[in-house]
Amino acid sequence: MKYIVYVLLAAIVASLGTGLYYLRRDSGDSAKMLRALQVRVALSAVLILFLVVAYFSGWITAPAR
Repeated sequence: MKYIVYVLLAAIVASLGTGLYYLRRDSGDSAKMLRALQVRVALSAVLILFLVVAYFSGWITAPAR
């Protein structure tokens, strides 16, 4: 379970790095940079959706106070 979250976070960071690379290389006018940032947003949405579903399914619980 936590490995899924780790993989998604690593993919988000990799996509962010790819977007930064294309931003520096093509001065921000690249379709590749736009695609990398779209992938990052999509991965972030998938991560949030996964965490919400996992919480309501009982796979994860709120931390104890």
